[in-house]
Amino acid sequence: MDGYRTRIADGMLEGLLKAFGAVCIEGPKCCGKTWTATKNSRSKFMLGDPAGNFQNRMLAGLDPSIVLPGETPRLIDEWQEVPSIWDAVRHEVDVRNRQGQFILTGSFTPQRKGVMHSGAGRIAPLRMRTMSLWETGDSDGKISLRSLFARDFTPQLTDEVNLATLAGLIVRGGWPQGLSVPTENAHLLPQGYINAIIDDGANRLDDIRRDSSKMLRLLKSLARNESTTVSNKTIKRDIRDVDGVDISDQTVSEYLDVFRRLYIIEDQPPFNPNVRSSVRVKQMSKRHLTDPSIACSLLGLDENGLISDIETMGFLFEALCERDLWIYAQALGGKLFHYQDYKEKEIDAVVEMQDGTWGAFEIKLGANQIDAAAKNLLDIRSRMLKEDERRAPQLLCVICGLTNAAYRREDGVCVIPITSLRP
Repeated sequence: MDGYRTRIADGMLEGLLKAFGAVCIEGPKCCGKTWTATKNSRSKFMLGDPAGNFQNRMLAGLDPSIVLPGETPRLIDEWQEVPSIWDAVRHEVDVRNRQGQFILTGSFTPQRKGVMHSGAGRIAPLRMRTMSLWETGDSDGKISLRSLFARDFTPQLTDEVNLATLAGLIVRGGWPQGLSVPTENAHLLPQGYINAIIDDGANRLDDIRRDSSKMLRLLKSLARNESTTVSNKTIKRDIRDVDGVDISDQTVSEYLDVFRRLYIIEDQPPFNPNVRSSVRVKQMSKRHLTDPSIACSLLGLDENGLISDIETMGFLFEALCERDLWIYAQALGGKLFHYQDYKEKEIDAVVEMQDGTWGAFEIKLGANQIDAAAKNLLDIRSRMLKEDERRAPQLLCVICGLTNAAYRREDGVCVIPITSLRP
């Protein structure tokens, strides 16, 4: 596969194939699922192949077992086009009783109508996202997330990064195809992705015709509220204030569900440290589009536009960093959350590892914000230590855009450039 760039998901896929009969790679269109699956398979059946007037899809619909024979691991791409394939694969895995038989890919979650079994224990899910800075080569990888949690961290100078560079990374996004597209044309990829979702993708879920203008307005509202805990009611009010259009509560809820099933949005769940405390933790998820470049496209922002609107750039930089933290944490068996309580204390990102230890991350675009971010982390940890030291964060870290060094402050807070981070 000429031009294939190694993905973090490659290692995770290899491990899952050693433990399960099949793996289903899920994620947004154009994030590289098929390339990664093809790289790690020995034969394939492509449901989306247009040859013979989509003969593959027709044959699979008539008899799902026709897709199964072939050298293993066998790739079945876009399985959701013929949902009965799921049960056929699950049954075949039981019959063969061997690991590493199939790799499925899917770019939307189908209605499980007619699907009899969940696949639990046979088909392992693997979530893929767009590429992190480490995968695109825009992070030098001098500092690993693993080493931060292991407290095996050596301070060092890193490359200089300016505002224009960060703006370019946000606008380009993590689309694999974007790496070979000229910088001035990179914005066309997320724009095309949005058009495909609105014009075709949403209607293919269940053959329900949806209002494309309402879908676009909802996506633009999500872009205006990227990296916030905005509620459905606030989104509805935002659309009315900006566009002068009323959308019902039911429509907002239904369309958000459609976007989740298409992997165009992803909610960053709230974290509860389970300390013995009178402080109540908010249960609102943080809203994200699947890549910050989508928000730029929806808002009509290029690199210069981002730099001119530094507040919006701050939110989209946070989205970029949280996308990368999500990918890195997943590779280490961890999960990503955010923290917010009713005393107005917040932590931008929380990474919880498999053993229950967790790290608190503040994300700041400029180095002039590091002191305030560190103080916020220290204040929250101090309160948690007083209430239940067993559930206080093990790691305090500020992820920064405009800093040329990775170091540990005297107060113990680490400062890491996002362009030097890896799993």
